[in-house]
Amino acid sequence: MNSRFQLRAIAAHVTAGCIALALTFPAEAAPAAKASDKAGAKAPAKPAAGAALPKGVTLGPSVEGITEYRLANGLKVLLFPDASRPTVTVNMTYLVGSRHENYGETGMAHLLEHLLFKGAKNNRDITKQFAERGMRFNGTTSLDRTNYYEVFQASQDNLDWALQMEADRMVNSFVSADDLASEMTVVRNEFEAGENQPGNVLFKRMQSIAYDWHSYGRSTIGNRSDIENVRIENLQAFYRTYYQPDNAVLLVAGKFEPNATLARIGRLFGAIPKPKRTLPPFWTVEPTQDGERSFVVRRQGDVQLVAVGYKIPSDLQAEAEALGFASEIMGDAPNGRLHKLLVETGKASQVFSFGQTGYAPGLQFFGAVVKKGEPLEPVRAALTQAVEELATKPPTEEELERVRRSWLNTIERSLNNPQQVGVAFSESIALGDWRLFFLSRERVGQVTAEQVAASAGRYYLPSNRISGSFIPDDAPRRAVLPAAPTPQEALKDFKPATSTLVAEDFDPSQRNIMQRTTVTTAGGVKLALLPKKNRGETVTVDLRQNIGNEKSLFGKAVLLDMSSAMLMRGTTRYTRAELADAFDKLKISGSPTHFQTTRANLPAALELVAHVLREPAFPESEFEQLREQRLVGLEATRNEPQLVAFRALAKHFERYPRGDVRHSPTLEESIEDMKAVRLADVKAFHRDFHGASPAEMAIVGDFDAQQVAPLVDRLFGAWKAAQPFAPIVSSYVDVAPTAGMIDTPDKENGFFVAAMNLDLNEEDADYPALMLANYIFGEGGLKSRLMDRIRQKEGLSYGGGSNLSAGTLDRAGGFHVTAIAAPQNLAQLDKAVREELARAHKDGFTAEELAGAKSGMMQQRLQSRSNDASLASSWSYYLYRGKTFDWSAELERKLDAVTLPQLNAAFRKAIDPAKLSVMMAGDKGKANAGPAAMTNPQRPMP
Repeated sequence: MNSRFQLRAIAAHVTAGCIALALTFPAEAAPAAKASDKAGAKAPAKPAAGAALPKGVTLGPSVEGITEYRLANGLKVLLFPDASRPTVTVNMTYLVGSRHENYGETGMAHLLEHLLFKGAKNNRDITKQFAERGMRFNGTTSLDRTNYYEVFQASQDNLDWALQMEADRMVNSFVSADDLASEMTVVRNEFEAGENQPGNVLFKRMQSIAYDWHSYGRSTIGNRSDIENVRIENLQAFYRTYYQPDNAVLLVAGKFEPNATLARIGRLFGAIPKPKRTLPPFWTVEPTQDGERSFVVRRQGDVQLVAVGYKIPSDLQAEAEALGFASEIMGDAPNGRLHKLLVETGKASQVFSFGQTGYAPGLQFFGAVVKKGEPLEPVRAALTQAVEELATKPPTEEELERVRRSWLNTIERSLNNPQQVGVAFSESIALGDWRLFFLSRERVGQVTAEQVAASAGRYYLPSNRISGSFIPDDAPRRAVLPAAPTPQEALKDFKPATSTLVAEDFDPSQRNIMQRTTVTTAGGVKLALLPKKNRGETVTVDLRQNIGNEKSLFGKAVLLDMSSAMLMRGTTRYTRAELADAFDKLKISGSPTHFQTTRANLPAALELVAHVLREPAFPESEFEQLREQRLVGLEATRNEPQLVAFRALAKHFERYPRGDVRHSPTLEESIEDMKAVRLADVKAFHRDFHGASPAEMAIVGDFDAQQVAPLVDRLFGAWKAAQPFAPIVSSYVDVAPTAGMIDTPDKENGFFVAAMNLDLNEEDADYPALMLANYIFGEGGLKSRLMDRIRQKEGLSYGGGSNLSAGTLDRAGGFHVTAIAAPQNLAQLDKAVREELARAHKDGFTAEELAGAKSGMMQQRLQSRSNDASLASSWSYYLYRGKTFDWSAELERKLDAVTLPQLNAAFRKAIDPAKLSVMMAGDKGKANAGPAAMTNPQRPMP
């Protein structure tokens, strides 16, 4: 609601006594005191009496006797001559309010407003001079602006003094440390006074809960600690930035001579140089609220308050007047709907409605005052229902005309009172143009019942609602947080211990790894043991179990998953909780098949994990809990863009029947399989398929190899699965390309995935060259070609890359590209990926790129071998394939030998852009709206 009428609405709904106190706000701490601000303009008026304009002054638009002039330094001047009253109002509006404050500086705009009454270079005691001239004066601060005004008996001397004083304090105010020290306590007391008022407290809390990021979520009065601790240097910098002629509008209204006054203004203010600084941009846009929010304030008090708030558009939007009508229709007394519903029925003693709006989207409040001790929830329910039913119960003609008549009368009175014009126009000025005041008047005369209902239906929604209560509590208990000590205080009794943690300087070369590793067998377990001195005596174990074959695993993929997932949920000796404690006591982190522990705990850790692997209890309650978690997890992915896109692309490449472990199930198939799984089948699967013969195990770190090998033999060597194992291989199939876009509504981010099958084995001569080409194209991080294009240059994606896979026991390889992007940018992302692939295919890569890829890839591989977990998993994998780190060394020699012609030839041979299949997922509505960079609803700040 346009706020000049907001305060009128509050005054109409709050009567007297303690209730009036409960809903009274200090001017700076309250919802911003605003005007009905939206305006249209008439043709510019000519200078008064046809006089020539002063030097450096240009004529602007004119509306109903108010004319705008502009000075060369950026100052706007509004002259509103009216000889009907013997007074003059001078009002200076600065386009700065609490919205412009930074973190830790809340309340600074208001505090600065106070300091500007402390004196300036040529007016050292402004308040005394006001008193001597009998001037009425004040200043107010709101979300978007600060204004100062003085009203005085019409005389040339008074007007000249007021104009020179405003020019003086615009750039010459003291803003001194001494004045801050004295005025800070005054403002703090103002803050404290507001904290005594239930309504003030309630609405401040609602502000903060309604906004996640926008500074409209901060009360204009500020935070107590910021008020007490703000540095004078910060205030002075704030003053120098915003108190400048190009950020101000001066209005003179009343009985004065226009030509002489304009000349005087030109001399006084025109002497102030145009600032060279650029005003800081303001780009924060509050995201759409995505669900109800509620809060309770418990403090000492004599009344209860209940309020609901809704985010509504900026006062610049055309529907601001319709929402203002909605506020009046609901909250007016005695004719408003809430008054009749709650006050006349005795459920509440008062009702109120007002808006806290401005340049950015704001808040609309509706509320009621309830007698202490009476039920609050029925009032909240009735209040909320009535407000949110306005969309389906439009205003009557009688309601519309009552509000329209009241508003137009208020506007007319304002225009007939020069003092009111100054304050009212400050709100329109803060929106960007004083003529918005008159545009609003025109729209008030045109508001229809359908517009009011439609606007209510758009914003008075449960998902956009904030609900708050003030509940009196005679002895509220609060968790008071102590101030943090200084680091010196915290460390005063600290005595560092002598560290005994040592580690060797381990050489991660393949040659050293081979020399240090013992490869042996323990029963059916192939074993790689690599002792090395680690800091903390850590040791890593990696066990690779080989389970079943293509035929025996048919239809049992879900049993394989559930049998492994149930291992840590209880054994024949431990409950789930006891097992977690046992792992902690032995410093085991990880899973039973891949974990880290310490040298002293390794034997006991191996004993424990062998027990877990061989003797799970499969508790029925844990099984049902796990299945429910799996089902909820699957449902959670139903509209997740990444998984939606992956599933769709997997379906396109699918060539195995349902039941085959190589089959890529749909979401519905996965849910159906999970619902159908039975505990008895999981137990049977573990009995028949789990074992450690054959298996591979690698142990890397601080341990005694001679002690460990016999222990592994005893624990795992004879554990043989009943069902035989055989590797499951795939084959290369040429798949026709496809492209698609799947709708995932209400998702802010989208996903892109592209793929093609490759007839490739890692022993192929081209494999090293393709590894390097893929590194250059998309695997090499931010400086890969793909990321350089989609992130560094075009800003389409935060993350993306490409992946190359090659068969080990078969020739089923593949090339994949993935990236995230806003739905609006998915089409551009698709275009960029295809263009980069085509460019690489046509023009090839460069010698510089090849050298960089070799260097980067070799360093990454070296770093991987320096990590014990990676080293252990690599050893167990090599043992499975019948290889060693000698193969790794040979691969690196091949990588180093790749030439530029080999690199480009291998890429052109394997990667055909025409065979790329692409699947994208995202909100189609957002995607159709155009590029994300074009959707910011905020225009530049005026």
